[in-house]
Amino acid sequence: MKALEVLTERRRLRHDDAGFTLMELLIVISIMLILMLIAIPNMLNLKATANETSAKQSLRAIQEAETQYATNFPANGFACSLAALGGNASSGPPNPQASQLLQGDLSGGQKAGYSFSIANCQKAPGSQQDNFVSYEATAVPQVVGKTGHNGYCLDMSGEIKADPSGGTNCTVAIQ
Repeated sequence: MKALEVLTERRRLRHDDAGFTLMELLIVISIMLILMLIAIPNMLNLKATANETSAKQSLRAIQEAETQYATNFPANGFACSLAALGGNASSGPPNPQASQLLQGDLSGGQKAGYSFSIANCQKAPGSQQDNFVSYEATAVPQVVGKTGHNGYCLDMSGEIKADPSGGTNCTVAIQ
């Protein structure tokens, strides 16, 4: 009779034990790792795509600032540096060297994984002072393939073109 009670007690204990076995836990962890390996590259690609969208919008902001700069300082034409489009309002009124038309992060040349610059400025023929009649704004990824895939260029016409290799040889028109 005593042996029967012990056997019944063992069955009851085994039945009440509702935990996971080591094998079940290893299977669940393996499935989670596989899902993470699939999801992480997609997340990085989404970040690069978001940075590219930000870069294009930032180039549009630079174009708008250049148009305002040329209107506010007609003797200077366009600005040939991001610093001239930026500036701090606490340092005094806007001037050709700090027109306060761009936000600080963009006028500093770095934003959302991209580096921005203004290049290829051309002066008006016969002009004695810096009267720029053309410019090209560029945006290149800080780490090609990670922070962005394409480089982007914009000139005073407002058309944004892309360089699929991530540089400034922009030949592909975008919408």
